[in-house]
Amino acid sequence: MKKSSVLKKFLSYYKPYKFLFFFDLFCALVVSAVDLAFPLILSYVTKSVFTQSKSVILHSIGIIGVVLVAMYIAKYFCQYFITSWGHIMGARMESDMRRDLFYHMQKLSFSYYDRNNTGEMMSKLVSDLFDISELAHHGPENVFISLLKIVGSFAILMSINVKMTLILFAVTAVMVVYSYFMNKKMTSVFFDNRVKIAKVNASVQDSLSGIRVVKSFANEPVERRKFDCSNNAFLESKVNNYMIMGRYHAGNSFFEGLLYIVIVASGAFFIVNGTLSAADLAVYALYINIYINPIDLLINFTEQFQKGYAGFKRFLEVVETQPEIKDAEDAVELKNVKGDIEYRNVSFSYDKEHPVLNNINIKIPAGRKVALVGPSGGGKTTICSLLPRFYDVTSGSVLIDGQDIRKFKQQSLRNAIGVVQQDVYLFAGSIRDNIAYGKPGATQEEIEEAAKKANIHDFIMSLEDGYDTYVGERGVRLSGGQKQRISIARVFLKNPPILILDEATSALDNESERYIQKSLDSLAENRTTLVIAHRLSTVRSADEIIVINDGSIVERGTHAELLKLNGIYAKYYNMQFEGIDDALIK
Repeated sequence: MKKSSVLKKFLSYYKPYKFLFFFDLFCALVVSAVDLAFPLILSYVTKSVFTQSKSVILHSIGIIGVVLVAMYIAKYFCQYFITSWGHIMGARMESDMRRDLFYHMQKLSFSYYDRNNTGEMMSKLVSDLFDISELAHHGPENVFISLLKIVGSFAILMSINVKMTLILFAVTAVMVVYSYFMNKKMTSVFFDNRVKIAKVNASVQDSLSGIRVVKSFANEPVERRKFDCSNNAFLESKVNNYMIMGRYHAGNSFFEGLLYIVIVASGAFFIVNGTLSAADLAVYALYINIYINPIDLLINFTEQFQKGYAGFKRFLEVVETQPEIKDAEDAVELKNVKGDIEYRNVSFSYDKEHPVLNNINIKIPAGRKVALVGPSGGGKTTICSLLPRFYDVTSGSVLIDGQDIRKFKQQSLRNAIGVVQQDVYLFAGSIRDNIAYGKPGATQEEIEEAAKKANIHDFIMSLEDGYDTYVGERGVRLSGGQKQRISIARVFLKNPPILILDEATSALDNESERYIQKSLDSLAENRTTLVIAHRLSTVRSADEIIVINDGSIVERGTHAELLKLNGIYAKYYNMQFEGIDDALIK
């Protein structure tokens, strides 16, 4: 990505804050003007006022004092605006970028999250954007102030002594060339810093999310080694960073010292020649400080720019990633869903080399229940994931009520489908919040009715805080069966015409399974239902059972028909009822 393109996109975030931006620059202009004016006023006072009579001096000093006080009062308010509202502008821009990044992440397809780590994405949302915010505020302001002071002081220095200023300029030019080449080295190092700290965040997020597994296996040493690996890689990147920064700052410090040496040596030479007075050299020295300070500011800005630029490039990598699943331009709302489903010659692969599904053909009339069974990895969950367009078919088509689902807007399509999964995700918050997720804005009566249908209302009411009970991160304070019934209540509240049950009871004990199965049977009434199950006893009543193996349909029929066929289904069913653990068929 070209740097000009990155900068153009970065500058577009200033657009809503044009007034703040330009007023910030105006205040920077006032601050610079005051700093530049003081040595000029001091020079004027020394040469023109202090040579007058006592009464004139006192009168003039009074006026000059009032002017100086007014100047520094103006500088105070301008400096206040720069420090406060300038930072507020940067914070607002950071907020806008974080919003755009999060909103875009919500649009990205499952395939993106299959390839990327949550911790790395969090790094882009937090640490990267902080550096971008600092650049957004300080960048233009520091460059503007620095250029004003450098150009202004250079012009004044030229008016004092041209030859000495040209020598000064020659040293500055060498300093600029040195800075340019060091900057090129710093760019790649700062980008590497961003990548490495993202890996540290990913390692921490992964370890803490699975802390119960870590402790159950007593694998804290393993996690420490994994963390040390990413942490040391980041440390190495930072060491390289600081080595280059050390050479950069030390080199520029050397050149700044060289500027003073040049001024002292050349100043002495010009004084001896009679082309420069000692008073002018004193004023010249004052302006040298004004000339060098913004160079220091620009040197520090360079580091800030590289950090912000590297962060913004990583930001753009995400926001410019196009979702693989997108609405067609002429997509329409899915309305009045009857519930007929058809998979027509469907094939699918996550990549070209590894096909997952081969020529799948399934018809499910509205209100019927179809069960998908077979070994793990056969493609059952993938078949179900194609219906709400979590992934798109590689070839063939999936239809609802005779229409290709790609003709519908994703939101309306997914609103028509309810999913109950084995791995229940509950958000940190109350039980009420988690059930209401199925229908934002639902009334308390609707929430309670959904809970009753899911056989969880009585349990909720037995809790001290009832529906306000905090469930903990990922629902850790509830049992597996309780979490599952809350997720079922969520789908009851959504009330979709199509239902997907993805191994919704396989992780539960027998007692919990009976409760859950009763709730699921109630939920499936009058809905078109796709069921994935390993416990074959739960799908005996299905209208059709389809056996999936290696991405293909190998058997299909009712429970009785498949037992008579004496194939894969009959084998697995008999194994389960002979008491062999379910894990043997997975």
